[in-house]
Amino acid sequence: MRVMSAGDGYEYLLRTVAAGDGNRDLSTPLTRYYTEEGTPPGFWMGSGLPYLGTGELVAGGQVSEAQLQLLVGMGRDPITGEPLGEAYRQYASVQERVDKRVADLDLELGPVSRAEQVAAIEAEEAERGTRRAVAGYDLTFSVPKSLSALWGVADAGTQSLIADAHHQAVAEVVAFLEREVATTRVGAAGPEGAVAFADVAGVLATAFDHYDSRSGDPQLHTHVVVSNKVLTVQDQKWRTLAGRPVHASVVALSELYNATLADRITGTFGIEWEARERGRDRNPAWELAPVPEELVTEFSSRTRQIEQEKTRLIDAYKARHGREPSARTVLKLRAQATLATRPAKQVHSLADLTANWRHRAGTLLGEDATGWARTITATTDKTALLRADDVPLDTIADLGRSVVEVVGEKRSTWRRWNLHAEASRQLMGVRFASAEDREAITGVVTDAAEQASLRLTPPELVSSPLLFRRADGSSRFRHPAAVLFSTEELLAAEDRLLDRSHTITGPTVPLATVEKITSKPDLEGRRLGPDQAEALQRIAVSGRVVDVLVGPAGAGKTTAMNALKRAWEQQHGQGSVVGLAPSAAAAQVLGEELGVEAENTARWWQMHLAHGDTFAKDQLVILDEASLAGTGSLDRITGLAEHAGAKVLLVGDWSQLQAVDAGGAFGMLVHDRDDAPELTDVHRFSHRWEKANSLNLRHGRTTAIDTLIEHERVRGGEQDVMVDAAYSAWRQDVQAGRASILIAEAQETVTQLNERARADLILDGAITPGREVTLHDGLSASKGDRVITRENDRRLRSKNGRSWVRNGDRWTVTAVSEDGSITVRPESRRFGGAMVLPASYVAEQVELG
Repeated sequence: MRVMSAGDGYEYLLRTVAAGDGNRDLSTPLTRYYTEEGTPPGFWMGSGLPYLGTGELVAGGQVSEAQLQLLVGMGRDPITGEPLGEAYRQYASVQERVDKRVADLDLELGPVSRAEQVAAIEAEEAERGTRRAVAGYDLTFSVPKSLSALWGVADAGTQSLIADAHHQAVAEVVAFLEREVATTRVGAAGPEGAVAFADVAGVLATAFDHYDSRSGDPQLHTHVVVSNKVLTVQDQKWRTLAGRPVHASVVALSELYNATLADRITGTFGIEWEARERGRDRNPAWELAPVPEELVTEFSSRTRQIEQEKTRLIDAYKARHGREPSARTVLKLRAQATLATRPAKQVHSLADLTANWRHRAGTLLGEDATGWARTITATTDKTALLRADDVPLDTIADLGRSVVEVVGEKRSTWRRWNLHAEASRQLMGVRFASAEDREAITGVVTDAAEQASLRLTPPELVSSPLLFRRADGSSRFRHPAAVLFSTEELLAAEDRLLDRSHTITGPTVPLATVEKITSKPDLEGRRLGPDQAEALQRIAVSGRVVDVLVGPAGAGKTTAMNALKRAWEQQHGQGSVVGLAPSAAAAQVLGEELGVEAENTARWWQMHLAHGDTFAKDQLVILDEASLAGTGSLDRITGLAEHAGAKVLLVGDWSQLQAVDAGGAFGMLVHDRDDAPELTDVHRFSHRWEKANSLNLRHGRTTAIDTLIEHERVRGGEQDVMVDAAYSAWRQDVQAGRASILIAEAQETVTQLNERARADLILDGAITPGREVTLHDGLSASKGDRVITRENDRRLRSKNGRSWVRNGDRWTVTAVSEDGSITVRPESRRFGGAMVLPASYVAEQVELG
């Protein structure tokens, strides 16, 4: 989902729309434009359409640019031009902000100084841009890759049927959104007011079909733009669509669309679906069983485009030099091809795209692609389609408990939409006869999951007036999907952690010993600050079985832990301090920085179960990055420590990343106390404003974002523009010899950036062309490339046996062997630590880094 801004934020939807009438002989709105260059015009959706104009707009009708500008750009009726409720909020323009700041300049400035400051102000404000009100939400419904591949090579009739199934699934989900999600708020916010959720007369939406991805691969998808304007049922006033329920339901809507589309396709063609693994930390993808993964891969990468451009460059080289290029030159030409074929959105007709897709698929399949598609869609075996009444109540109850188990592994608390999304995933393997049947069963499974959960939100103690009650009797002052749930098991684990944090039977260190250590510098000459010394003294003498040390990034937690380790070992002997961390990489860093044995929590627990490993009396267990540790893991580890007579110190920051598993316990333990030891002095930043602003950001003060914008630390724009800007900044850093990190949200974007960076580094001469090996992300690597390993494997060790391969470790490739194995050394080291990664591990667990 993308939030759309008022003004011209809608224009990107019109850039590829076909301008002419096109060939309209085919049956669906999408294929009517089969031979026309571009994509079909948008069409109207939503139950709110009859309330616009005098009822001229109907679902399926074509959207004009003028109508889109009125509704999304200006918040007005697309027929009459009348305002739909209050106008969009207006924010100061760039020029207005410039004028205001210039007016505040010192009047005694000389002309040169004044001109310089005015120029700086204009540049800063132009960089910030103009803030705009929310005009709507762009919900993108994308067909699974295997179905897109089948659609892309099929004949026109099959393409039409697939597109129709896609459109029906989209319509069903939009109707579901209208019934279950869409609402508006009425009343006065603030201490003296109250806000009630009111029903709306449907939504106003426009839909735009697109055929392909930016790389030119088949990717049938539809952008559904839901307007932020809705009509309130109770008083017929136009108001704003409540945004939080929309954001909260996005994943559930996506899962419902996938399942509904699968039902439609199976009902039409009888094709089965299967779950395919998508790699680390991702849910399996459901794809059409008869569509091979090789075809999906062919239509999911840019490899073919790069190879074609490389061939062209090689031919040009031979024509110019009269000889074949060397292997090193070929690699450089491929790097040029990589950069030259960076995808830019191009406009083609569906006929041209289909011809290209059929040729590519035919080459891979070894047969006519359209005939292959006709064969798999002409199956006579019909899959049994279930009705809602066919599902036994016992099955529903079992599914409800299973949903809670899965959600409870990843979350400490959850709401209805979390359960609904997981219910859709667990029902994905079942085909239903209609969308109504699927929605009904998904709903009752979600209800069963709510019943199997522990409700944390208190019940409504006072009944609301009839005007503020829904048909089911619930209060309109609370959104039905806002109720918070958990489980008794998780709460019991939290109770045990709280009890241990209050228990003061743990080992201690005399205050005199701590003061002696904290008053002296360490081996690197670092002295503790007052906040560090005070925190350590309180931890050492508290006697708490479970203690905490809180500190934001850059506050010197490592330095403080090192001093505590020295004091503890002076009192309780060598080896009395051990380290734990949620990940192997973090455990390695902790062990190296403190000079202690350190292990990741999962591995330590595995060794406890297998060999009975446990803690010793009077030991100090330092668990770093504690906010990333799951509640269950903390409960188990601290329980063993309490039994052994040891002390556990949880170190972290409650405001940083939380656990992948059900977590939040570290923040709970911190906020349970008024005297939690905390490091407050931030040392890491070079500018004074950065130090203060990082703390403001940590505490959720929104002014921190404005400060970052003012200092040009945050920039906004369309995704492609921002990706280019971030890459350019990273490349400038690298060329200047700086250490720089480039981060992207989506794995696809990461792969594209890695591919682009490698090509530039080859052309710069930073990477030596030579033998290449294909990695897990589909990219290649050779000597000089930086790679990252994605799975812990203790069998893969350095020559001295001291280090082993961890998830998240970065390496420099020093050699590539013919069998596909590679020799690597740690990125941070120039010599030593080398090891060989076998070909099987390289292919499955190594990516460019």
